[in-house]
Amino acid sequence: MLEIILNNIFSFIVIISLIVFVHEFGHYFIARLCKVKIEIFSIGFGKEIFGFNDKSGTRWKFCLIPMGGYVKMFGDRNAASMPDLSLSQSMSVEEKKQSFIYKNVYQRLAIVSAGPIANFILTIIIFTIIFRINGLNQTLPIINEIVPNSAAFDAQLLKSDKIIAINGEKISQFSDIQKTILENDNDNFSFVISRKVNGKEELLEINLKSKIEERENIFKEKVKTRFIGIIATETFHKELNLVQSFLEANKEFYQLSKSILKGLNQLITGKRSIEELSGPIKIAKYSGETFRQGLLMVLWFSALISINLGIINLLPLPTLDGGHILFYFFEIILGKPLPQKFQQSAFFIGFTLILSLMLLTLYNDINGLLK
Repeated sequence: MLEIILNNIFSFIVIISLIVFVHEFGHYFIARLCKVKIEIFSIGFGKEIFGFNDKSGTRWKFCLIPMGGYVKMFGDRNAASMPDLSLSQSMSVEEKKQSFIYKNVYQRLAIVSAGPIANFILTIIIFTIIFRINGLNQTLPIINEIVPNSAAFDAQLLKSDKIIAINGEKISQFSDIQKTILENDNDNFSFVISRKVNGKEELLEINLKSKIEERENIFKEKVKTRFIGIIATETFHKELNLVQSFLEANKEFYQLSKSILKGLNQLITGKRSIEELSGPIKIAKYSGETFRQGLLMVLWFSALISINLGIINLLPLPTLDGGHILFYFFEIILGKPLPQKFQQSAFFIGFTLILSLMLLTLYNDINGLLK
């Protein structure tokens, strides 16, 4: 048990550190292009474990709590990029040229946006590598087997039925069925199928209600999920060159982004339970499991975490990159920054919300372990 826990912690640190480094390096790289002085580049928070200073005076360090990271720029009061007003008022002309807060709004917008963009680029690179190594494997949406007493069995779906659409969503491969079932707001589905009747292909509409069953996910966990009870086995494999792999990676990125945004919307509107949110303990557990399953699984999971980090950071909450971006858009529209007192109050509220969310996910993880 101890070996598994240590492996999970190590795997978590490796994956999160890589993804956080890429995110923060995005900020760092564009900031340096804009001639901003970088004081600290940190992976993790809290007490420094080790670090060094480079020729430009930036302190690169790795800290005790590997739950994120930050780039502290000259003129920032803290890791959340809140401006140090007392310092800014006493800056010389040369110091102002190196300060983040004295850069024009478009430069600040580019610097803040660069972190999530770096995560998205990393995701596409990883998917490109996966497709180049693994090729394209697709399963046709043709039913080869019906599970007895399942929703599909009750709705009288038949072997050899080809699924054309579900709830108006076009189905081109079997994974589209799984995605549509899992992302739906309720358990009711309208299937359009192609079925041979007396030697002729006919389109039929069949309604069914999915059942909730306990199934094993890819991380060997028992989870309750929607299940309709169809199995497809007609799979084809296609080797991809680098260009084809890149194009498929972008398609995967787009589809995954849609799924994440839809899931966030369902959480916000109450259509999905906040109990589904995972925190560091579960991510560590998943990290360890991916390491045990091999390189491709590690790459896939890293891409999944990277795109989630990028999207979450773009949410318009103060302290997140999206909150800064929102303020900069207001600055562009109004022609001047929002009042500092308003920004400080918003950052405090945002920090409280983020902290509350972290505590909630931690509670969900602990509650899941106890169950």
